[in-house]
Amino acid sequence: MSKIKAINYDGYFFFGKIIRTHGYKGGLKALLDVDRPGDYAQLPMIFIEIKGQLIPWMIESLHLENNKANLKLQDIDSLDSAEKLVGCILYLPVDLLPKLRGNQFYYHEIIGFKVIDSAKGHIGIIDRVLDLPNNPLFVISSGGKEILLPVTDEIIRKVDRKKKIIEVEAPEGLVDIYL
Repeated sequence: MSKIKAINYDGYFFFGKIIRTHGYKGGLKALLDVDRPGDYAQLPMIFIEIKGQLIPWMIESLHLENNKANLKLQDIDSLDSAEKLVGCILYLPVDLLPKLRGNQFYYHEIIGFKVIDSAKGHIGIIDRVLDLPNNPLFVISSGGKEILLPVTDEIIRKVDRKKKIIEVEAPEGLVDIYL
């Protein structure tokens, strides 16, 4: 039995997915999972997950259409070679993410932050974020228990990156359910 080595995604973020071929000369169409696709219009390279490995690929051309991109990758010059990449996941290095300010944050950057509630005080540490459609949740570790707290502008009061603290105002009684 062979062992499959897991991909180390530290330092990379999910950028999108190749959804189909585009044309007959190796072009690809990708669906991007970013808020501002225009920030990535000049990418020289992308990482593609193939058979459990992240493979760097040089980009010959990239044309954006809202949250979709027409890609032409180096050495992919036929419909057959392009079809082999359909369904593959695209990644980029985290350092290519645009810097956010104020209360905006990327989910990966707030892991380990302390959560301070306006009524309860320190309630725990962010362990991860469940990125559910239309309802992302902080998963907060608190004395061996988990607290689930919606990630919304109404609840988040302040993000302090230097102190690694997120101040929240949880709905009355929500934190008590978990403790």
